[in-house]
Amino acid sequence: MAKLFDFGKKKKEEKKGASAFGSFLDFASKEAYNLLRTNILFSITDKEGKGKIIGITSSIPHEGKSYTAINLSYAIAKEGHKTLLISADMRKPSIENTIGIKNQYGLSGLLVGKKENAVVPSGLDDNLLFLPAGVIPPNPSELLGKENMGTLLDAFADEYEYIIVDLPPINVVADALVVSKYLDGVVLIVRHGMTRRKELVEAVRKLNYVKAHILGVVYNGYNHSRGKNYKGSYYKKYGYKNNSYYYYKDSSTKKKKENNNNNNNNN
Repeated sequence: MAKLFDFGKKKKEEKKGASAFGSFLDFASKEAYNLLRTNILFSITDKEGKGKIIGITSSIPHEGKSYTAINLSYAIAKEGHKTLLISADMRKPSIENTIGIKNQYGLSGLLVGKKENAVVPSGLDDNLLFLPAGVIPPNPSELLGKENMGTLLDAFADEYEYIIVDLPPINVVADALVVSKYLDGVVLIVRHGMTRRKELVEAVRKLNYVKAHILGVVYNGYNHSRGKNYKGSYYKKYGYKNNSYYYYKDSSTKKKKENNNNNNNNN
């Protein structure tokens, strides 16, 4: 079973160690993102002509959220859906460098009322447009939490079928939490060997506190060569099922499952 971050093919001009994206993904990674795309798209109800707005975040830095945002957007666009990728990690934007677009005009300018032609072609697919972060503001959380952000996303939802928003890590700054009220769902990224259980639990707790709709968790960076026994025990610790995409289950669901198992054992 493919994991989401096992990228083999790379552009020749990419720096050594950089992850591949878009059409340069290997077959297994493409299929993993296609599965992720399908699970997410079926997790959000239709909005009667409005586009779906999905946030991508993580508990801590360096878990792969920005690459996931790029590749998920690409997978959706390749299906023929008009898609907008937004770089909303305004403290440390990285998508711009990854796909080779200058960060001159962008989200920050639009949020303060500037009439900028900020949305540009992504260069990855004709159906995928990109909104850079723009000039880094001194107060990203305040800027993102204003009503202008909701108004802007609502306007984009009239023009695009899907809007993917790359957000900062939850346990580092509050930006993702203040934006969550404008989103139809949030996807959490965790990375093997980096994300700790307590960090993931804390991120989920914060999202639940602001009543965000958690679509699921993307797990990446697992080395399959370590064997099935290791993989099974690792997933069991987190309480998740699939290898590439996991639905978050609250304690009541888990308790119900345990009760059902006990009833089956008694029969």
